[in-house]
This record gives sequence, structure tokens and C-alpha cells, in this order.
Amino acid sequence: MENTNLKKLHTVTLDASKCIGCGSCVKRCPTEAIRVRNGKASIIYDKCVACGECVRICKSLAKIPSYDKLEIINNYKYKIALIPPSFYGQFNNVANINYILTALKKIGFDFVFEVGIGAELVSQVTQKLVAAGRLKKPIISTACPAVLELINERFENLKPNLLPLLPPVDISAKLARERAITHHGVAESDIGVFFVSPCPAKVYSLKANKMVNSHYVDGVLSVAEVYMALMPIISKLHESKNLSEMGVLGLQWASSGGEAAGVMCEKYLAADGIENVIDILERLENGSMTDVEFVELNACISGCVGGVLNVENPFVAKARIRQLRKKFPAVGNTLAEIDKPLEYYLVERQLQTDGQSFDSDRQIAFEKLMEIQRIYQTLPQLDCGICGAPSCRAFCEDIVMGRIPADTPCPMVKGQKQ
Repeated sequence: MENTNLKKLHTVTLDASKCIGCGSCVKRCPTEAIRVRNGKASIIYDKCVACGECVRICKSLAKIPSYDKLEIINNYKYKIALIPPSFYGQFNNVANINYILTALKKIGFDFVFEVGIGAELVSQVTQKLVAAGRLKKPIISTACPAVLELINERFENLKPNLLPLLPPVDISAKLARERAITHHGVAESDIGVFFVSPCPAKVYSLKANKMVNSHYVDGVLSVAEVYMALMPIISKLHESKNLSEMGVLGLQWASSGGEAAGVMCEKYLAADGIENVIDILERLENGSMTDVEFVELNACISGCVGGVLNVENPFVAKARIRQLRKKFPAVGNTLAEIDKPLEYYLVERQLQTDGQSFDSDRQIAFEKLMEIQRIYQTLPQLDCGICGAPSCRAFCEDIVMGRIPADTPCPMVKGQKQ
């Protein structure tokens, strides 16, 4: 399946009947992936990073994040739930998270695995790689798939700085599947692994991984939908099973700064919110940040607790996570206990090369860039958005890429011809 079609299916879709063409999403999109044409928004999926900002900003609820419905778990005999640390911040008056994990088994899951376990392992492997001097600094975290896509789209020169590790959810998926087979005696063909996602970026990332490796996840669910299914059950539970295995090292990944703190590196920076992320990436690319060794970036405000598939205010959820810290051991799982080779955690990322967003042929891509620049010089360069594009340069790109007719005039220049 082509990348464009994959993104269209597994990021954000538009309900045209609800869209009022206000243009709020156009200005908010960090990669200029949205236009308003004929009074309705449209998404250029090649440019979308699945950050969810359009979902967050849309007052008419016309942007619909994609995810699998909970019923999908019934297609498998043995069902595994992967629970991110941020999930615990959604629940009020649940002092013992084992009630949440027990309730998950009540709604149909046979095994519950905390993604915080994978996070603890990533933190420890990162510590080892940093200590061994094997990483190019400043090291950029790769846990947020929206940030990865953003670097792919706009910051090609920062690719060598990316942390070469699988994100915690991928590692957790592999570990959970292996444990079901070896410890619980389940046939691999009977297993279905489902991640409960706080954001559309992780939905897309895991769906894309499945196209390459079917042994990661079989479905990606919404935090909000799973939360609604659990609430009636949790309120009736009188006891719980001791199912939690992670420690504070994994729990703190729920909010911004948690991963960076776990690296045990003094010179680190953590930024959240897509606008702040872009600012930091620009500074890194131009070389103005030389005193930082590790950079953690999250597209959502406050980190994963701020994902648009959550139900709780991110700051409230972050406060709850902070209160839960005292109930966990410092570290729940160590590399020695899990006993996997370093290669188990490593990944080689194949991001697009410069110019591929315009054409796979570098010469043609260069010619298109030159044509965009030529048309741009004929425009008022006001970035007013009246044409439905977020900027004059985006308007020029639409012409050159054939998204709109070549003779489309700029609304601010009467009688203009390209």
C-alpha cells in the first residue's frame, strides 16, 4: 500500500458535512498539510505527520482521528493489551492502578502488558549507549512518531542525531507476544496484540510497522473508547490482582521530561507542544544549541498525557501521574532480567532523502523548487490564507504539484497570471 493511502486510512479523516471551512486547521498545521478548497478543508496526506493538532483545534469536530474499534479484539483467541503509562493519568479516584489492569481483563483481554516496561528498557539501553560514546550529540529521542515524521518532512539534516532504538511500544509488543508463547503456552497464530493509543501518530506508526513486520501489533485502540468501557467495571470492583510490573523509570515517560530524566544525562532538554518542538528543531539544525546532549521532544502538550485520543486534561493527568510515583519501585525491570541482546532494541530508520517530497528524481525536484520560487516572487507574500493555503509559498507549491490549476490567480492580485 502506498504511504499516502496508509496515512489517509490511519491518521485523520475529514467529515465534510461538519466542516465549515473556517481555516483554523490550515494555520495550525505544522507541516502545511491542510488546505481549504470550495469551502471545505482537505488534507495532503504526504505532508501529514499525524500530530493531531487539527483534531484539537477543530471546533466543529470535523476532524476524525483514526483507530480500531474495541470489538476487533474478538477476532483473536488470546488478546494482549499494551497499556501506555499515560493511561493511568486518565482515571480519577483510582489509587491502585491494579484495579485498572484487572478491569482490562474483565472486558476481554487475557494478558495486560505495560508499555512502561519497554520504556524502562529503552532508558537503560540509552544510558549504556551514551556512556559508551556511540551516539551523535545532541541525541534526539525517537519515542514520539509525530516528531519523527516532522524530522522526515522538514529537518533532513538531523537524521544522524536520531536515537537508533525502537520506541517502547514496539519493544513491549515483542516482549508481550514472546511471553504469551513461552510462559503461557499460547500458539502464535492465536495471539492478538493491541495498543491503547493516546494519539493518532502512534496509530499510524504502528499500522505502518505492521505493513513491514506483522509481529508488532494487530490493532491500535483509542484511550477514550477503552476508558469508557472500563469505568463501569472499575466502579464495581472490590479487589484487584497484582498485575503491574513497571517502576517509576517507566511511569515517568507518561509526561514530558520523563524520558530525558531517565537517561541520567545532566545536559538534557525536554520540549512539548508542536510549535515548541519546531522551534527546538530549527535551533538544532542551525547549530545554535551546542550545550545540550539529549533532546526529548513531544508533539503533544505535556507529552503523551496530552494526546487527542485521551479523555482528561493533560495537566490534570500529569498531576495524577506525579502522585502515583510514590506507589512504584524506582525500577521495575532491568536489562539483566529481560536478557536480550542489544540488537533487540536497535532499529535502522529509512527516512526520505532531501527532495523526495517534490519528486523522487533529484533533477525534477530541483526544477520544481525553482518554479515554486519563480511564482513566489510574483506574489504579495502576505501569507493571508485567503486562497485556502497557509502561506504564499504553499500556494505556489500547490500550483507546481498540480493540486490546483496552473492558472489559479492569487486573490490579492487581480488579473494575475502565472
